[in-house]
Amino acid sequence: MARMSDTRFAVALELDAHGAHPAASAASAAASPRLLASRGAAAERFGFTAVTFDDSPLPASDLPRLDAVQRAAFISPLTSAIGLVPVAHVAYSEPFHVATQLASLDWTSNGRAGWIAASSGSAHDAAAYGREALTDAELERERHDVIEVARRLWDSWEDDAVIQDVATGRYLDADKLHYVDFEGESFSVKGPLITPRPPQGQLVVVSSAGTVGADVALVTGADRAEITDAAARARAEGATLVWAEVEVVLDARGVSAARRLSVLGPWPEAGRLRYAGGADGLVALIAELAASVDGVRLHVAELDVDLEELGRAVLPALREQIGFRSPRAGETLRGVLGLERPVNRYAATAVKEFA
Repeated sequence: MARMSDTRFAVALELDAHGAHPAASAASAAASPRLLASRGAAAERFGFTAVTFDDSPLPASDLPRLDAVQRAAFISPLTSAIGLVPVAHVAYSEPFHVATQLASLDWTSNGRAGWIAASSGSAHDAAAYGREALTDAELERERHDVIEVARRLWDSWEDDAVIQDVATGRYLDADKLHYVDFEGESFSVKGPLITPRPPQGQLVVVSSAGTVGADVALVTGADRAEITDAAARARAEGATLVWAEVEVVLDARGVSAARRLSVLGPWPEAGRLRYAGGADGLVALIAELAASVDGVRLHVAELDVDLEELGRAVLPALREQIGFRSPRAGETLRGVLGLERPVNRYAATAVKEFA
């Protein structure tokens, strides 16, 4: 995918549950829709580039829940500028349904949707779907195939396929719908999609570094040097944009980050860079990271505490120091990230053949 010259630095926030710390995000205390809406509105008001929504192939408990795409869809009509990027797993989901749900999210959000293409190969997950567990290589192949078929399906309607010609009673031009005819190792898809081409043409696809077909590579590292190395490798592997994963607990409400962590208890390592301290230090860290990455995704310890501090003290300082710009109503997520809207592959092929 082409990248425009005015790519801006992105600051995304993980909005799952009550925070990244286990004591904040116990499965028994899943966020209510009303609380989710409130936090999404706050993240937009503060000016985050996007919010992301984590998920697992299976529920973490017996409690009812909305999956990540549904949570993003719930927030979409309540916001107007912030990007909405849910996890949708690829290994045991129907690729056609995944592509349809994500295209629908892009329509309901007026072009602000993305997709974190994740995969899980655990035997427990596989058994729940009546499938055999996949190896790491098989999971990578499956992720590549599902991203590829989703991209083909999003292009299966040309941009002007819907004509709504009242005089002739024609809703669409059937010549501008295309079969994708995809044959993968474990599935095949004929198409076309049941949803018109998304407003962005192609949603922003986010995944771990090295994933073929992703627009944004997520990289991890214990310190800045490791992230710099990981970002360089991701770019060498073809990543257009790179975001660093950062865990955050801030001094807030008169309580130090160290004190807050002592009260919360152990926070298991997840391989991500972790920052604990004042807002000024986090601003300095992100400014340093901006030399090697195009954005950060923040996983805060406690959303109800750290979200407010980020919006009050961190984002304004980033505007001053690195030129961070918040999205505006009416912008697409691709536009905010500096990614061009891609030409429809089937329309481009037809033009080439005609010429």
